[in-house]
Amino acid sequence: MPVASLLVGATGRLVVTGDVPARLRGRPLVLAANHIGNFDVLVLIAACRRIGIAPRFMATGGLFDAPVLGPVMRRCGHVRVNRGKDTAGDAIGTAVSALGSGAPVLVYPEGRISLDPGLWPERGKTGVARIALASGAPVVPVSQWGAHEAVCWGTLRIESRADLWVLVRSWLQAMRRRPTFRVHFGHPVELSGLESGRPGDAVRARNRIMRAISRGLRPLRHREPLRPAFHDGTRPVTGRSPWSPEADRGRTKAGSGQ
Repeated sequence: MPVASLLVGATGRLVVTGDVPARLRGRPLVLAANHIGNFDVLVLIAACRRIGIAPRFMATGGLFDAPVLGPVMRRCGHVRVNRGKDTAGDAIGTAVSALGSGAPVLVYPEGRISLDPGLWPERGKTGVARIALASGAPVVPVSQWGAHEAVCWGTLRIESRADLWVLVRSWLQAMRRRPTFRVHFGHPVELSGLESGRPGDAVRARNRIMRAISRGLRPLRHREPLRPAFHDGTRPVTGRSPWSPEADRGRTKAGSGQ
């Protein structure tokens, strides 16, 4: 989608590091990324385009129902996720089928924009792990930072022009500041020894994936190790990350006290 690259370029500066190994191109592949803002899907599309891959995104059903974006999402073969509904689990089978066609699939393991005060990844769901284990596709962790500065969190649902204007105004302000969007493609996650359907293995795989994403995120935000410098007063901070530096220190202290 060239339009994503144009919008990202008009808003800020994109810096991409890492890559997808040549041996993984042209075969089923899962990309697992942290979710930090409303604009980050465009940043990820632009970053993937820069390294020469075009994944299908697993996205919330509301995007598919939007007047303009919906038809584009369906035409591009992106995977609909009806969160909070009985059909949410169907997306896993759809994603596995998409991988069977050889197309890479990009997944947000958290399922929502992080609400951790430090904007570190939340615990994550096991969906991405189950997709990877069921398909046998390798998982490349994708870490990103900066897109949260482009468009604010706003509100859970846009129900009025005022709700929409909050997002548009924050985007116009970002165009003047021109933030830097950093995206890093990490080394494939080691999932050997884990099997689809074996009790506990989906959680183990999820933990390995989330740790890999968080590990790649640390150098991207080394100047903001605990809290983002950019303050978004509209984003609730009701979540908690088990992968942040603070959580790591807590585990170290607990271990040393035993």
